[in-house]
Amino acid sequence: MTVIVRDVRTGDAEGFARVRRSAVPLMLATAEQLVFDWAHAHPDSHYRPLVAVSEDGTVVGTAQVGIAHEAPEPGIGYANVYVDPAHAGHGAGTLLLRAAEEHLAERGAHTLYSWVMDEPRNRAWAEKRGYAPSRSAYFLRLDLAAVELPPLQEPPAGVELLTAEDFAADPRVLFELDAVTTADEPSDVGAEMDDYAHWLETTWNHPLLDRGLTTVAVVDGVAAAFSAAQTDGLGRYATGMTGTAPAFRGRGLAKLVKNASLHRARAAGCVEAFTGNDAGNEPMLAINKWFGYEIGAVEVRHVRTVA
Repeated sequence: MTVIVRDVRTGDAEGFARVRRSAVPLMLATAEQLVFDWAHAHPDSHYRPLVAVSEDGTVVGTAQVGIAHEAPEPGIGYANVYVDPAHAGHGAGTLLLRAAEEHLAERGAHTLYSWVMDEPRNRAWAEKRGYAPSRSAYFLRLDLAAVELPPLQEPPAGVELLTAEDFAADPRVLFELDAVTTADEPSDVGAEMDDYAHWLETTWNHPLLDRGLTTVAVVDGVAAAFSAAQTDGLGRYATGMTGTAPAFRGRGLAKLVKNASLHRARAAGCVEAFTGNDAGNEPMLAINKWFGYEIGAVEVRHVRTVA
């Protein structure tokens, strides 16, 4: 099979989403989301989505390529390559990675990261190309249609449960909460969120964000914890992020907001729930186990240092 690699076009969105769902079934991916992401990428990220297409124009592989512009250290790039399992072994992944590395080298990247599904063939492929395994992350799944969720609890005194929609007039407080919790999230690459306008454009207005299911705990008038919800309109729900501000940790607020969000999701007709966890994030893994989430797949971040 002859494969060519090129820049993505708007008409590739459905094929791009199909490949992502085939390669990583426990992740939401829609054509609408992808078109939005491509159009709203931060200029400093030098974001360049690529596709590998067969002779008949079918998208058989994808790559998300860019610079981690929010990282405190400059020169960090990422190249996440996924190939439709039905079309593996025809060189699509190699061609995508080569194009991605060339793009990142031209932008001055000296450290390259790539997520690889934790399967012997995939890991061997990455290591053969100079990438060494780093940290791991779990994809988790919860059968919302069948699981018995923990019962809803009355919030403690001084705690109020709201939704993101309640902050629609001025969501800056949620941006600040997102920024402070993201700052100490376990990761090889840190992130310093300081661009409120970009957050509004790309997170608050993202097509997958479900403001009605996103739940926020407000303690004595201060937004203290949240669980960001994403839905794809197909009965699938994902937790984009659950976090608690440092000053309010240890009070069970993460469980409180996530439980409320899951109950709302099931009432809204969602039948599957997904989330992801860094393998070293023991507190959040314990919370997800308490809800009944099970590990469905493992992804290993690989790193390569270039001259």
